[in-house]
Amino acid sequence: MISVALLKDVRGVGPKSLTLLNKIGINTIDDLVTHYPFRYELLERCNLLTTKDGDKIVIDGRIESVPLLMRFKAGLNKMNFRLVTPSGVVGISIFNRAFLKSQLNIGTTITVIGKYDKTKNVITANEIKMGGLSDKTRIEPVYHSTSGLTSKTLSSYINMALLEFGNDIEDYIPEEYRVKYNFLNKKTSLNVIHNPSTMDKLKEVTIRLKYEELFNFMFKINYLKYLKKKEEHGLERVIDRSKVDEIISKIPFQLTNDQLKVIDEILKDLGSKGRMNRLLQGDVGSGKTIVSFVALIINYYSGYQGALMAPTEILATQHYNNLVKFLKDYKDIKVALLTGSTPKKDKTKIYKELEEGKINIIIGTHALIQDDVSYNNLGLVVTDEQHRFGVHQRANLQNKGIRPDVLYMSATPIPRTYALTIYGDMDVSTIKEKPNNRQKIETILKRNDEIKDVLNMMLEELKQHHQIYVIAPLIEDANENSDLTSVIQLKEDMSLAFGEYYKIDIIHGKMANGAKDIIMDKFKNNEVQILISTTVVEVGVDVPNATCMVIFDADRFGLSTLHQLRGRVGRGADKSKCILISDSDTERLSIMERCDDGFEISEEDFKLRGHGDLFGTKQSGDMIFRIANIRSDYKILLQAKKDSEEFLENRKADKVLKEKLINSIEKG
Repeated sequence: MISVALLKDVRGVGPKSLTLLNKIGINTIDDLVTHYPFRYELLERCNLLTTKDGDKIVIDGRIESVPLLMRFKAGLNKMNFRLVTPSGVVGISIFNRAFLKSQLNIGTTITVIGKYDKTKNVITANEIKMGGLSDKTRIEPVYHSTSGLTSKTLSSYINMALLEFGNDIEDYIPEEYRVKYNFLNKKTSLNVIHNPSTMDKLKEVTIRLKYEELFNFMFKINYLKYLKKKEEHGLERVIDRSKVDEIISKIPFQLTNDQLKVIDEILKDLGSKGRMNRLLQGDVGSGKTIVSFVALIINYYSGYQGALMAPTEILATQHYNNLVKFLKDYKDIKVALLTGSTPKKDKTKIYKELEEGKINIIIGTHALIQDDVSYNNLGLVVTDEQHRFGVHQRANLQNKGIRPDVLYMSATPIPRTYALTIYGDMDVSTIKEKPNNRQKIETILKRNDEIKDVLNMMLEELKQHHQIYVIAPLIEDANENSDLTSVIQLKEDMSLAFGEYYKIDIIHGKMANGAKDIIMDKFKNNEVQILISTTVVEVGVDVPNATCMVIFDADRFGLSTLHQLRGRVGRGADKSKCILISDSDTERLSIMERCDDGFEISEEDFKLRGHGDLFGTKQSGDMIFRIANIRSDYKILLQAKKDSEEFLENRKADKVLKEKLINSIEKG
């Protein structure tokens, strides 16, 4: 952690750059130096003699002639010069790069990427990079960026930050483990991952940085386990079973056997002297929320306040409205909603009533754990989509009461071995059975050349006044050679096809929460018929009228993510479909056509994805980690778990580092 210097202190970062960096979630120097490349371009030197006419070519060489600049009308310009390469002299033409002329001096070594015209012996370049290719190859990092901030500019800011402040970077791997695994120091590792010279070195530091992140994560998990062991008792309660039966009888639909079983498990926890620490995992649409409502009402009748924390304002509002509707016959229970956008006057009133015990159940976002919030007698904490919160955020809500019982909910089914590692201190409840009123979603696999069929299917849904989600893996093209479909490009394409008659909008993870909520609200109210998005809609608001989801570049997503996305449709009474578009990896994707069991899909995903692909696409918002993946890096996770337990229990271990790690949990 670089605690003194600010992001604006990095040379070259001005007010405009600062705004753009903030836009993509880079607010500190630590954020900047750990903004890792999402993939790498491996540039390999081509041979002029063996490259075919019209092929893409990558070649380095020394400039032999002064670039000739020609200017045309409408701001169009072109530069021509000769380049001496290892396989001969070649002409270079490049358009609209007049600003490079001062750098392209005779004798300068450059790397050219472009298209080769063998007849004319000319490369029409689309990119020129300063410097040559060492050992015939060059590894170029590619970063997630935004309009006005190129990957190249980001790279220069990162390297400047490392140069100026690299010595202040905190290393969270204890010395004994750095020695044991022969890890490079943190500063060197960051320099290598942003400027790799060889593949072997890149893999070496990637493992080291993943280990550090997972060690830090598992230390926090193990510290919370340690605190839990120290606790002697939970809250004393008397559970009235007849009241429970009355609550269940008022639910307007029949609960599944799994839901009833989980309610019994929660009742047993609440009635015991120990503190409940339970994870409730269930497939998409399995009915976890109603179970949590029953728990919150039971908690109220046993004399305590309850809190439900959701990751977004719109999801918190949905839970609040559903609970108020469910409690219409319970005039004695007062429910309130607290989010970041709650007006200040209303917040002040809610704070006061919470402290006085006049509010019985509070639903909200991170606003529930702000310093200003005090509870009278918080007895039950429910965290929805718990994997979306950091460890310290979950702990902060628990610490708002005196040993409250805790129920975590997750709609992301995970393999048992994985669950035991991450949630080893919790009891795990599972809901697999789907409610009878849930429609099965038809999943259809299509190729890109079948896009007309897809558009016709979309049109049929729109004619029936239904709504559609369209999913892309990127916000905007990472570079001009990217083959991934972006949200921006899809907006243009969908506007051409449907824009004359239907309202289309976009939503993605880099937007401000308020802006996302406004658009989701419009979609929920059918003011928008086609919503184009990244995986930000993976969990969220129920839109019963949304009956179709189209996922482009489906091969770029994990099966579990695809299953979560698919669960956004089929929330109403109408039949729904999910269309996966991909030209590759169709054997893996075919699992989605035949299977709708999230737990089975999760196991398949765990087996199939293996250790991931270093040069693959990391989907924005897909992980809570910057570089590690607790699925594909499972072996590293297990070692980090073992080492962090050992470090925590060793009284002679680095006390200063241990204190820093503990403080990071307690401070959030």
